[in-house]
Amino acid sequence: MSPEQKALVKESWRKVAPMADAAARLFYDRLFEIDPTARPLFKTIGLADQRRKLIQALTMVVQGLDHLEMLVPTIADLGRRHAQFGVTDAHYDTVGAALLWTLEQGLGSAWAPEVKVAWSCAYALLADVMRGAADEPAFAPAHSTQNRELT
Repeated sequence: MSPEQKALVKESWRKVAPMADAAARLFYDRLFEIDPTARPLFKTIGLADQRRKLIQALTMVVQGLDHLEMLVPTIADLGRRHAQFGVTDAHYDTVGAALLWTLEQGLGSAWAPEVKVAWSCAYALLADVMRGAADEPAFAPAHSTQNRELT
């Protein structure tokens, strides 16, 4: 990601953060609408908890964009855990679509083409690391994914 794209993601996230829970509600409503196979993945956790975790994870990613070498091990661990819950490659595609749609709804006129590209790149980085880690054993050392090229 370019420095400009990172700045766009951070700036737009600051606009979404005050409405984080509403955005998370929109996200999950949209996700379940476009991918009903995702709903059973959340049967053991309350959606209020999951909304909070989503916002925390997105905040962590946004804040970590300038230090990807520190972010990657955490995201890789997240990918391994998601695989254990039954998340598949296809889910990453629908989650990305739901995320971009949610950001568009929340940002309104601030959702410019360059903001969409920046968020698409940020999500692609996140999803690529998680997908790659999903194939690794759950006990894999965190450093095994640190050398991925992310910028």
